[in-house]
Amino acid sequence: MVAEAHGDGIGGSGEGVFATTHWSVVLAAGQQESPQAGEALEKLCRAYWYPLYAYVRRRGYGPEDAQDLTQEFFARFLHRNSVAAADPAKGRFRSYLLGALKHFLADEHDRAQAKKRGGGQIPISWEQDRAEERYGQEPTDDLSPDKVFDRRWALTVLQQATARLRQEYQAVGQLGLFEGLKTFVTASGAAPSYLQAAARLGLTESAVRSAIYRLRRRYHALIREEVAQTVGDPLQLEEEIRHLMSVFSG
Repeated sequence: MVAEAHGDGIGGSGEGVFATTHWSVVLAAGQQESPQAGEALEKLCRAYWYPLYAYVRRRGYGPEDAQDLTQEFFARFLHRNSVAAADPAKGRFRSYLLGALKHFLADEHDRAQAKKRGGGQIPISWEQDRAEERYGQEPTDDLSPDKVFDRRWALTVLQQATARLRQEYQAVGQLGLFEGLKTFVTASGAAPSYLQAAARLGLTESAVRSAIYRLRRRYHALIREEVAQTVGDPLQLEEEIRHLMSVFSG
């Protein structure tokens, strides 16, 4: 990601950091041609394609139609100056993207012609082959399309942070430590006791406690970095984090 903030995260880093976050770069470009803004927008879309697909599916579209519509939406969103009218003062990428998708789906002509215009042109690599596989793993519930979108968005933030954390530990030759302790941080399974983890890793229990503390601290910082990439200024960061956490508490 563009903004790298170590230690306690980026909450108090101010405008210097947010000037280079992905969504800030896109908003700052406005109506001007900017390769940097185009690249930043594409990275955001590549990371957050699945919440849109899940939204379209929950709206009642079948798998093939949902893939075509999601593909066509990205084609239009990326190749038109879709963010020129976005207000930097209140434009969160999450809400802006969902609003653009709703507008797209409301256009009957666009919806009817989506397959014809798609032509197999995939504007970004969004793993469309795995889209329905992932959607098939969604829990059966009565959540509205909007709530499904928010839930998948929040989970994507956590997945992005987890992937980055894994890469960091792998880069310094500590992938085994990460794999052995990740359940204490990501809730990806039933965590063993500290004593059990220490035995498996050949460490003392005290060393495991320290390692988990560092892992959690970095994980939380990476979550903040991921969220920061999707908001326009520092004032929106805490509010966006609270919103995403409310998705889980709700």
